[in-house]
Amino acid sequence: MHVTIDGFGGNPSQLSNVELVRNLLDRYPDEIGMTKISEPHVFEYHGEKPDDWGVSGFVLIAESHIAVHTFPEHQQVWVDIFSCKGFDEIPAIDRIVETFALRDTRVHKLERGLEYPHDVRASIPLNRSERREVTPV
Repeated sequence: MHVTIDGFGGNPSQLSNVELVRNLLDRYPDEIGMTKISEPHVFEYHGEKPDDWGVSGFVLIAESHIAVHTFPEHQQVWVDIFSCKGFDEIPAIDRIVETFALRDTRVHKLERGLEYPHDVRASIPLNRSERREVTPV
């Protein structure tokens, strides 16, 4: 599943807080049922324009990744949760709203990997078929 959260009207002091983003990325995977496999990497970025700055960070999870990009001057945050494992997106979204004191969000959810069976026995014929397609005879 791939969930993107565009957050608006957030608290600039929370959106500019590197440690807040780091702590979020450190705890968030476990809170939404994912497996953290790296330490969070978080950076403050300053662009050429004075208001073009923010905090960006990501954490690798066994299921894929979680990324956060904040824009304090615009009171916005963009969050990307990409996982090969399904999860309940409502508490995941609520946690982001709470962390950055957001007034509004735009959320997009995309189911991923639906064409591949998650049952091992059901995946064997598909796997063999795909192997024949890519293996030279």
